[in-house]
Amino acid sequence: MKLLTVDKVSEARRKLKECCGALMPGNESIGLADAAGRILASDIFSKENIPPYRRSIMDGYAVRTADVGAAGDMIPSMLKVSGEVILGFDSTGISVDPGCCVYVPTGGYVPDGADAVVMVEYCEPFGNGMLAVSKSASPGENVVQVGEDIAEGDLLLPKGRKLRPQDIGVLAAAGVSSVPVVIPWKVTVISTGDELVSPDETPGPGRIRDINTYTIAARSASEGFSIVRMISVKDDEDAIERALETAKADSDVVVMSGGSSQGKKDMSADLIGKAADSGIITHGIAAKPGKPTITAYDSASNTMFIGLPGHPAAALMVYEQLLIHLWHDFTGCDDDITVKARVNTNIPAAPGRMTFQLVRLISGEDETEAVPVFARSGMISPMSSSDGYFVMSENTEGIRPGDRVTVYLWR
Repeated sequence: MKLLTVDKVSEARRKLKECCGALMPGNESIGLADAAGRILASDIFSKENIPPYRRSIMDGYAVRTADVGAAGDMIPSMLKVSGEVILGFDSTGISVDPGCCVYVPTGGYVPDGADAVVMVEYCEPFGNGMLAVSKSASPGENVVQVGEDIAEGDLLLPKGRKLRPQDIGVLAAAGVSSVPVVIPWKVTVISTGDELVSPDETPGPGRIRDINTYTIAARSASEGFSIVRMISVKDDEDAIERALETAKADSDVVVMSGGSSQGKKDMSADLIGKAADSGIITHGIAAKPGKPTITAYDSASNTMFIGLPGHPAAALMVYEQLLIHLWHDFTGCDDDITVKARVNTNIPAAPGRMTFQLVRLISGEDETEAVPVFARSGMISPMSSSDGYFVMSENTEGIRPGDRVTVYLWR
């Protein structure tokens, strides 16, 4: 049996990026309504001040602070109400003269001459158009100045930002109606194995339901990739070869799980190597789990191939560490959600290999605790019962109780 010559994960990443540089995603411009979840392809700068006018943050009266400097409950300042600002109407012609005030609603324009707004709770109409103000105000009180929120020329959102609903709101407020975004990769997901049946079938002896096709496709979709097809193929050389050739014709990335080791039916490396004119980049990574991982590149079709181990948890973690890592590198997007947590027990690492450890998170009084979830090969439940995983480097002997780790949460 031929032994795998493994690459460190960092080396596998470097090789993949170097060989697949032509897969740097392109850009397109789309409207705000379709932009949520997409990755910005360039920095977006504001072309105007927000707010564009001085805006009141309270219902109240716009005043000159010099007129209310001595105002109090016992001796209020008496001001003449000289006008009212109405939302939605041009109020730029209104001004506040000495001894006067103007009613302003929340969000309303603060007229020239006024330098503060006194909350309506401290104001009482006194008849004949007069107002008793029982609280003093300092300059700028309850007023948002022009450009105080966002100034013209300010960076609104950086390149690489995966747009969230609140980001869409910021862009809308700044008058940005379309944005340049990264074009997502098109992905085909293939699972191989005579033992696989679809989720709607009842597996007989020696058969199992296909897991990896759905797990990897779901993770791809959550990253924004376009899923071209999801297929399960028997351990038949011709069938797998046809599936790979079909996939590379219309996909940027072809992900295949199963058959990547060195067993009797493990033909993935040979078939991927045949489909990729640049040959195999990596066959075997120094990781536990995930050693029998394959990467390759076909320059003619500009297609990347990833051969994942059949173990569902290993397949998902390796996919994160290689393919998703490369996508983030190319796009500048790093939306990994991580949590710092304290480990509660000894956890050994695999000597010379990067080790992935599933954990559950328990919130404590002072900090979050990471409880290891151990899984034997092929077990499924630990993947869903865990909240994520942390990584031990190849130079680490293990983790001791009380050590703190960075947990990558499942997406």
